[in-house]
Amino acid sequence: MKTISTRRTIRKYSKDDVEEALLKRLLSDASRTQTMGNLQLYSVVVTRSKEMKERLAPAHFNQPMVTEAPVVLTICADFRRTTDWCEQRDASPGYSNFLSFINAATDALLFTQTFCNLAEEEGLGCCFLGTTVYMPQAIIEVLQLPRLVMPVATITLGWPDETPPLSDRLETDAFTHQETYQPYTPSRIDAFYSSKEALEENQEFVRINGKSTLAQVFTDCRYTKKDNEAMSEGLLQALKQQGFLP
Repeated sequence: MKTISTRRTIRKYSKDDVEEALLKRLLSDASRTQTMGNLQLYSVVVTRSKEMKERLAPAHFNQPMVTEAPVVLTICADFRRTTDWCEQRDASPGYSNFLSFINAATDALLFTQTFCNLAEEEGLGCCFLGTTVYMPQAIIEVLQLPRLVMPVATITLGWPDETPPLSDRLETDAFTHQETYQPYTPSRIDAFYSSKEALEENQEFVRINGKSTLAQVFTDCRYTKKDNEAMSEGLLQALKQQGFLP
């Protein structure tokens, strides 16, 4: 059985399918995770067909695991179902607002993490696609998501066909604050990031990108201000279209 301390992101999968009964059990077990008001403000779209994976792929920058994984799960913040329930029970819902999106997104992400933990305990491999919120409009159109439903996470799922090395992580003191938030002084930054910057793979990362520091790779190449602002605008437009912003 795998443990969280040895978890790896899996991007390459064997040809073996993920049985429907196993997937359904994992989805059911994951639903025991925390949820606001016991409302379960999420929905999961299961994609198995080659055609639908190919239609989703461009929204995820055509990363190969989207079409190669046996299963792709799109987890959505969903206040549509709760709204429909309220309206059919003579109640007046008021969930077309940003707070409701935050609540539903939190529910959806809690469910996503619980699902991943359970799937990995079974020996399955997962990859969390952060691209879900980069171009949500494309996902909304492909999956035909109605008003008050917003994609917030995508998981590729299958039996691993690789054993990648463990990714580095910051030490606990780097993100833990006692009683109040403690400023990150230059000396603390040096203490927390020096070992990460010294890793051979990260030094190579700096070299091939033509930068002088690892931080520059993130600001100038991977997550640029220009791209962040453009994708933020697309995210806001999608939230407006889906009814979570005026």
